[in-house]
Amino acid sequence: MEFESVIGLEVHAELSTKTKIYCGCSTEFGGMPNSRVCPVCLGLPGALPVLNKKVVEYGIKAGLALNCSVTRIGRMDRKNYFYPDCSKDYQITQDELPICRDGYIDIELEDGTVKRIGIERIHMEEDAGKLLHTDAGSLVDFNRCGVPLIEIVSKPDLRTPAEATLYLQKLKSILFSIGVSDCKMEQGSLRCDGNISIREKGAAEFGVRAEIKNVNSFKALEKALEYEAKRHEEAINNGWELTQETRRWDENTATTISMRSKEEANDYRYFPEGDLVTLNVPDSWVEEIRETIPELPHEKAARFVAEYGIPKYDAGVLTLSSAMADFFDEAAKLSGDPKAASNWLMGDVSRMLNERELGAEKLQFSPADLAGLIKLINEGTISNSIGKKVIEDMFMTGKNPGQIVEERGLVQNNDESEILEAVRKIISDNPKSVEDFRNGKKRAVGFIVGLVMKETKGKANPQIVNKLVNEEIAKA
Repeated sequence: MEFESVIGLEVHAELSTKTKIYCGCSTEFGGMPNSRVCPVCLGLPGALPVLNKKVVEYGIKAGLALNCSVTRIGRMDRKNYFYPDCSKDYQITQDELPICRDGYIDIELEDGTVKRIGIERIHMEEDAGKLLHTDAGSLVDFNRCGVPLIEIVSKPDLRTPAEATLYLQKLKSILFSIGVSDCKMEQGSLRCDGNISIREKGAAEFGVRAEIKNVNSFKALEKALEYEAKRHEEAINNGWELTQETRRWDENTATTISMRSKEEANDYRYFPEGDLVTLNVPDSWVEEIRETIPELPHEKAARFVAEYGIPKYDAGVLTLSSAMADFFDEAAKLSGDPKAASNWLMGDVSRMLNERELGAEKLQFSPADLAGLIKLINEGTISNSIGKKVIEDMFMTGKNPGQIVEERGLVQNNDESEILEAVRKIISDNPKSVEDFRNGKKRAVGFIVGLVMKETKGKANPQIVNKLVNEEIAKA
């Protein structure tokens, strides 16, 4: 029997508002435990919530970017459950009237085909607190309680863990690019619940579903879904009973572990939140928000391929960060050499940023400086190898390339007679390399070229060096 997975994701994104969803407490990450709380987010008797307008704006903005329709009449509801990190014993969320419905994301599969993944709904809600487990017991930090979330619920359109990862990666890039969430998975700003069942390929009925809670990395999501698919398949093949349940991913054992039986909607006893008024969203506000949505990463990548002629792979990498994409966009225009701009940013610049765990927004030099470096190389003023030294200096000091080249005396030597002298000296000093060349070892030329470049401290024009080495070594 051949099986296929049926996967849907519920993605929770913390919104980048300065204050919480129903009170004025700070949403800043960290801080002393229970230092950013008040009667409202603690749910103390008599405290009344007031909905943060910016949360509604960000919910609408996310929905528009994800091709959803916006609900014009909305409502907040109470979701009742007990857990130690939920101080009120209920969560204020949205049930029947979410802020957005019926959207989609297009993902590109490995074979180049595009698959559309439906989005069922986006609803706003408050986050819960955080449990800290110690040897002495469990402690609760309520600083996160009341931090605004949107939950983005996909349709069960995903068929493989790899597709789920592609979907989550694209969703993250969109949310970050429109500025509604910082999407820092390591801080819990973006986390995901994966729902998975399996069925015989071609069947219409869904299988028994398992939910994997609070996965906070792409790698963990893919591994957890792969494990669950195998677990379900093994159970069916062996005639074991599968039950609908909630599980968690254990990184240490690379397995999922059962937490509890999966709740149904009626277990939460949803009812309207009487302390908050009905939401009325005017068309004019929706259109005003639509105007604030920037060019999305996948749109930008497509433009880079069409406008600059760079490979699709380059465009995909450059648009992972909006700061990097904007830097490339300007550098490509100013330099007139988009591929060179892409190579420098994806190569040396990304390496230096990654080594220091920095983003492109922290670069000390400008796109005009990178364009200047590319022009110095293309005009033959400096070699590409010298360019690598210059870009490191630019990265560390923020100086422009012309200034660095002048201060360090790095102008390329194009004097053939001077370079020829160095070539003849190196050939004379390395008779074995000449012999190797005569014996058919073509790599000997590269060895001689390298010694000449070292002799000239990298300043000799590489094209001239190659030409002269080949000419002289053939005569030797």
